[in-house]
Amino acid sequence: MIMDTTEKVRIGVAGLTHDHVNGILGRPFHPTYAVVAIAEEDTAVSQRYAQRYNLDNIPIYITLEEMLDTAQPEAVLAFGSIYDHLAVVQVCAPRGIHVMVEKPLAVNMNHAQEMAALAHQHAIHLLTNYETTWYASNHAAYRLVHEERLIGDIWKVVIHDGHKGPQEIGVPPEFLAWLTDPVLNGGGAIIDFGCYGANLMTWLTGGEPPLTVTAVTQQIKPHLYPQVDDEATIILTYPRAQAIVQGSWNWPISRKDMEVYGQTGQIQALNALDLRVWPNEKAEAQTQTLAPLAEPLNDPFIYFAAVIRQQISLHDHDLSALANNLTVVQILDAARQSAQSGQTMAVSSS
Repeated sequence: MIMDTTEKVRIGVAGLTHDHVNGILGRPFHPTYAVVAIAEEDTAVSQRYAQRYNLDNIPIYITLEEMLDTAQPEAVLAFGSIYDHLAVVQVCAPRGIHVMVEKPLAVNMNHAQEMAALAHQHAIHLLTNYETTWYASNHAAYRLVHEERLIGDIWKVVIHDGHKGPQEIGVPPEFLAWLTDPVLNGGGAIIDFGCYGANLMTWLTGGEPPLTVTAVTQQIKPHLYPQVDDEATIILTYPRAQAIVQGSWNWPISRKDMEVYGQTGQIQALNALDLRVWPNEKAEAQTQTLAPLAEPLNDPFIYFAAVIRQQISLHDHDLSALANNLTVVQILDAARQSAQSGQTMAVSSS
């Protein structure tokens, strides 16, 4: 299928080893964007995806540099290891090519700060994609808290994310290889699923970093994940609030949900569309199923294209924004240090 890409954002895909790449390969063409090329050094992986999605009309290159120079995309989606995010930005930013990475932004603050400096220097957009960014339930909870003031000030937030484990759910071998590598992923469940809660809480607080971070990690299944944690709990403190972030590769049922407790009531985002609200102790709990968010707020790739075309504006504390995600990496760095040392870590606000 060959489509006119004159007005579309021309997108290149950097890497195929992150399983989330299925999201773009399953729909490479849209009225707002078109995938024009792919770069992947592992030819066995690229051939498998090319056959699965019938990608005969999308050229696949071995190196990112060759792909950029030949296909000349305006934007790149990074679907390699978290460690590789820096290298993608190092290649793309000087060429003025916008980048969206899969969560989290980077493996550590050193990488994150260099990526941010390159993005600012070369005036590119650098976004981070989380599945929960596109949940109508999370946006409804935010609106009820901040616009309608339904439950008063936030006092506690509890966020749960994870599944049975990457090996248990059958992720591809090339994904499992780096996801369970402490260097390439930066950790185990604490990174893979701890990042969601850090991202959501930073959004809910309007970009405010926590005062302290305390974390505990475990290896419940060391026979499966000998190099990284598979269980993590992170506690964040703020001047008048706490957040408890629970990331796990041991949940019996996959989950991505959030509980927000205020002065008078509570709100639960149960999944992408279901919301449960208790305005106060005397009111009855109400559960509702929401409609999906409207374009471009319902989809990472449509959203990325809209940002590039200046159809929507990013604010610093937005879920995909660079400033938010620098705070996320700062939290994750402190969480790792806390888990390793057994001490609570103070977080700098600078």
